[in-house]
Amino acid sequence: MGWPVTGPHATIREDWLARHVEPVLDPEQPILDAHHHLWDRPGSRYRCEEFLADLANGHNVCASIYVQCRTGYRTDGPETLRSVGEVDTIRRWARDADTSVYPVKLIAHADLLLGAQARAQIEALVDAGEGTVCGIRNTTAHHPDPRLVSNPKPAPAGLLKADTFLKGAAEVAKAGLVLDVWAYQTQLDEVFDLAKVNPDLTVVIDHLGGPLGAGPYRDNPSAHFVAWRAGVERLAQLPNTRMKIGGFGLMVMGKDYHLSEIPPSSEKIADDWAAHLDVCLNAFGANRAMFESNFPVDKGMFAYSVLWNAFKRLARPLTADERTAMFHGTAAATYGIKFPKTKNAIQGGYGFETAS
Repeated sequence: MGWPVTGPHATIREDWLARHVEPVLDPEQPILDAHHHLWDRPGSRYRCEEFLADLANGHNVCASIYVQCRTGYRTDGPETLRSVGEVDTIRRWARDADTSVYPVKLIAHADLLLGAQARAQIEALVDAGEGTVCGIRNTTAHHPDPRLVSNPKPAPAGLLKADTFLKGAAEVAKAGLVLDVWAYQTQLDEVFDLAKVNPDLTVVIDHLGGPLGAGPYRDNPSAHFVAWRAGVERLAQLPNTRMKIGGFGLMVMGKDYHLSEIPPSSEKIADDWAAHLDVCLNAFGANRAMFESNFPVDKGMFAYSVLWNAFKRLARPLTADERTAMFHGTAAATYGIKFPKTKNAIQGGYGFETAS
């Protein structure tokens, strides 16, 4: 069948995704998608229109958070201000698509290797966002094995523990923003040290803390799971850390759904992910964990509607308060969003109230 892959991600095939359709579960459940991307790249377009098409499947997704992915950078001017173009671009796309609530908040890119000098770049991003920039993220996931790549421009080794990066992270805290970190399980000790030396900084660990299942991690998966769990449990000891549940469609996690003739069902996905969810919830609790789609990166593996059905299946054993936290409460509190309970309740888009 071959490997339908574009760069480090599985190729999106709408005709393949259409081979499995299932009814939406719990359609009234309010959702804040805590992590998605938008881009317009050669051979791959996923702007607000494409995101809205995925949202139109019946799930009650009331708002979302855009996470940086080098979209729309300025091509001239000072190098340190080029990422401000991403904020401008995403906001313009939302206006052009006649939506300003998808996304309602943005996690932007500031070069934290600038150390204390990152402050000027952070301030420029905040000014451009006019209240929408809620966090900062850098490209930080790194592994020496060339089979373990999840970014077209992989991070260098040791970035998370560089003294300048730690100083740059302190500037994120001073600006009242959140730091999102995408790191593999082999880097979780570095994330721990980063969060520990910056206790005033809220650190959100993306994609479950990067449990690896590809390349050399296909062998002895039980041992690798134990190592990942230990890193997650250690991180959870720090009160300023949060965990995003999602990213299972990343190639580095080793779930080769894209190689099957038919896309996975939500039952299959929920069964495959249950052990990871249990670790994260036992370590962090629902009030420090949140669901994320990681679309369109994960769209090469499963449909948006199926993904949220899987999350709803996984959440069934939880209490009503825990489900509220996982589907929108934790993300809203973490990123400073006053969250509506229905799409029709949204007023003003980018004028969303900041949580008090």
